[in-house]
Amino acid sequence: MKANKILRTILIWLPSVAIVLFYIPNALDKLINHNQTGKVVESSAVMITAGLFILIGVALFLYNKTMIIGTAMLTLYMVFIVLIHMYKGKPSELVILILMSTVFAAYIRNPELFQMKSKS
Repeated sequence: MKANKILRTILIWLPSVAIVLFYIPNALDKLINHNQTGKVVESSAVMITAGLFILIGVALFLYNKTMIIGTAMLTLYMVFIVLIHMYKGKPSELVILILMSTVFAAYIRNPELFQMKSKS
């Protein structure tokens, strides 16, 4: 019985860990290498702001009480990345999968947040 609970917890958190393992290196790269060239916006301030935005989003995503805000921040960031990929003519399928995986990971951890409240 206790092993089932531990296994259930691991399986619930596994998608979130995978998502975090994508976002944190991405954010740190934007903070450390903020003078990247070849980007749509080549401003250091924009890169640093994006890195901080991602890190704050990840922190909020991991904390259950603010998970919906963190999910919204991360998906907002990824929507802009999808649009940039489409604008530049780059493949955007992987980016869309990451976007969908972010929402999916949040849903698995707390499906009640995604249910409509009925007015009865």
